Amino acid sequence: MSRSKIILIAILLSGSLTTAFAISFLSGVSVIAQNNNAFSKEEEKTTTRETVVTGGHGSGYNTIRTTGDVLDSLNADERTDLTIDPMKYLREFNYGKVSTTDNGTTLREFTIVALDKNLEVSPGVFMDAWTFNGTIPGPTIRATEGDLVKIKFINNGSKPHTMHFHGIHQSNMDGVFEIIAPSGSFTYEFIAEPFGLFLYHCHMQPLEEHISKGLYGAYIVDPKTPRPPADEMVMVMNGYDNDFDTENNFYTVNGIPNYYMHHPIQIEKDKLVRVYLVNILEFDQINNFHLHANLFHLYRTGTSVTPNEYTDVVTFSQGERGILEFSYKYPGPYMFHAHKTEFAEKGWTGLFLVKEDLSESDVTAFTKGERADYPAEISKNTFTTQSKTKNSQSAAVVSYGEASQGGS
Repeated sequence: MSRSKIILIAILLSGSLTTAFAISFLSGVSVIAQNNNAFSKEEEKTTTRETVVTGGHGSGYNTIRTTGDVLDSLNADERTDLTIDPMKYLREFNYGKVSTTDNGTTLREFTIVALDKNLEVSPGVFMDAWTFNGTIPGPTIRATEGDLVKIKFINNGSKPHTMHFHGIHQSNMDGVFEIIAPSGSFTYEFIAEPFGLFLYHCHMQPLEEHISKGLYGAYIVDPKTPRPPADEMVMVMNGYDNDFDTENNFYTVNGIPNYYMHHPIQIEKDKLVRVYLVNILEFDQINNFHLHANLFHLYRTGTSVTPNEYTDVVTFSQGERGILEFSYKYPGPYMFHAHKTEFAEKGWTGLFLVKEDLSESDVTAFTKGERADYPAEISKNTFTTQSKTKNSQSAAVVSYGEASQGGS
């Protein structure tokens, strides 16, 4: 047999083998696709379908598996210290101990304690923090325009601290010139005005240290004519510098990076959601919030009942804030996160799980100042909550007031 015939036979055999392999491979792909995406009629009767949802913007986000009732990430939150509880904080509002003055003004009295605490701010990552009432962020203080607010501040920390409230008040109540030394105390007193969304934070020098270590919280003043009922929640955008190089290692909303990816916020389809959004991020010039598959009405600083904008992204510098109102038309999981990519990938991202019916009441805390227990950690404080079980992740109606006989 000539050499040319041998080469021709080899080429033909090679082509035949390649074709056979390709047919076999494509057949296998067809079977794989059929197994993953199709159910026989018999299987549909007996199989519970499980939807696999993978977060967007690439493969870096967690894969979520859900049957439609329970949604949690595969690598769930594994912190050993659960002092910072973003789900509890989300819908918890402190209305103070409520009474009425001789002239008929509503008086709201609060107790805030500065405490040094070692907190687990991410699984296995601990931080020597300075806190208001033991957690980051501090409690959300809430009043109505025209109320008299009294806040007894006790400094049980190791450094001098103050409390500076945004809003309108007298100079001697501004938390700038008085310095509260360790073991000292001071009572701030002012009329809640105007209505809107504000914040409070320590104003001691060096200011960036006192803020970055955790001394801040949200302060809400409701208008005298209430806003429409809604599922209300607070989101405080912050970060943590764990290696002390004035650059953040983690970014969060409400204190724990990626928490709402692990524990999605359950909301109801077609129901109004109101988010009180505050930026207190240190070391970075801006922070922002992006809502997926939806738009929100934005009320900058919350000082007007007329929205400023209808958008899906809002950008704040430090200290800026706004009220976001929206509802979802379709059920399912939807992301929200910083549209600054670095922040999102270092923890500032979460999920809303929109359900057909939560069978839960509005979170507007119509009852304010009820008798309830104080938390055990802070003696003679006025902070308490009526909440459902932690596993429910449901809307909780929160109220605050005098201690019961069993309070510590």
